[in-house]
Amino acid sequence: MKVMVIGSGGREHALAWAAARSPAVEAVYVAPGNAGTAREGGKVRNVDPGEDFDSLADFAEAEGLALTIVGPEVPLVAGIRDHFDARGLPCFGPSRAAAALEGSKAFAKAFMARHGIPTAASATFDAAEADAAEAYIRDAGAPVVVKADGLAAGKGVVVARSTAQAVAAARGMLAGAQFGEAGRRVVVEDFLVGEEASFTCICDGERALPLATSQDHKPRDDGDRGPNTGGMGAYSPAPVVTPEVHDRIMADVIEPLVRGMAAEGTPYQGFLYAGLMVAEDGSVRVVEFNCRFGDPEAQPVLLRLRGDLVDACRRALDGGLAAAELTWDRRTTLGVVLATKDYPARYPTGAVIAGLEQELPETKVFHAGTAEADGSVVTAGGRVLCVVGLGATAAAAQRKAYDRVARISWPGMFCRQDIGFRAIGRQTSSE
Repeated sequence: MKVMVIGSGGREHALAWAAARSPAVEAVYVAPGNAGTAREGGKVRNVDPGEDFDSLADFAEAEGLALTIVGPEVPLVAGIRDHFDARGLPCFGPSRAAAALEGSKAFAKAFMARHGIPTAASATFDAAEADAAEAYIRDAGAPVVVKADGLAAGKGVVVARSTAQAVAAARGMLAGAQFGEAGRRVVVEDFLVGEEASFTCICDGERALPLATSQDHKPRDDGDRGPNTGGMGAYSPAPVVTPEVHDRIMADVIEPLVRGMAAEGTPYQGFLYAGLMVAEDGSVRVVEFNCRFGDPEAQPVLLRLRGDLVDACRRALDGGLAAAELTWDRRTTLGVVLATKDYPARYPTGAVIAGLEQELPETKVFHAGTAEADGSVVTAGGRVLCVVGLGATAAAAQRKAYDRVARISWPGMFCRQDIGFRAIGRQTSSE
């Protein structure tokens, strides 16, 4: 089989790497990919048929691809799955209607209300309701969370510690000053207390196959401080998801969602990501849904995968997920995102990255914002690399990851120094 992965980030590098491990796959095309996928070698190669749906579908048809896996949310929300379906081309990812779970936070909130899926209390306001949004915020008090309704590259969330900060965030979004049209409608919701976890499944429209759990770090700086980002690191598994919590997530969140989407005529096929808040009593509430694999969660999760990802995705498209089997390395993986100075604000690009050739056992460097220039790998984004370590414990995986990080450099490189601190704290306290 030949397979295509659409996208150019760290998640897509990880998906391509995992797809290439399938014994039935002879080639993995990454469209357009990055410097990491260009240098992955073996079955993986970059192609650039164009970003428009027709050009991608033409390439898939001409090459006789057995499967296309869509990495990022933007083409899914725009309807690439529907476009491929219309041409009879197998494409793994939800339809445009189903991808609204991520494309509109207001839609997701209303859907959860209809189907009894636990989440934070909230209210939705459009651009003409700035005064009403302010009144709601002042009545709710702080802390409170303000979210842009549309896609904002994982950055459209403000966890406001004061009423003034929340009001400013809501008014800024509604005026279009932040996140453009994506913020012209906002969701204001209660601040949830607990520990976050990432729960990803493969869905076939009727059932869901849970993947390994993970936890990411959204704030830019150590100690979960600083501005929100697309993610500064992640690890797998997430110790907070005990077997009992896992069962509760499936029963209270995932299964009602799959049933609800099917009942509403929009069966969900593809990766489903649930960002969850786990309270001290083990109860679970949904923070957000994404219509694709998380990034940087995909990198540590897929490094643990010992099953055939392509086979599972193909079975999901055929409604035969019940026969799919995925196994996981019992060890822990931990990924550290290396970012460029000033991320998530405006940031420079084009810096030459040194040290990538310095391999270290039980580590893997996944590229995100990279490109090739004059024979060198250079920075081409805010989040540049995700360095993943594998170890018997979270602490061991962390040491491996940061040992590999120490070998890499470019002017202005930075990263958090505490990725995995919650998992390490839990393991230490249980010893």
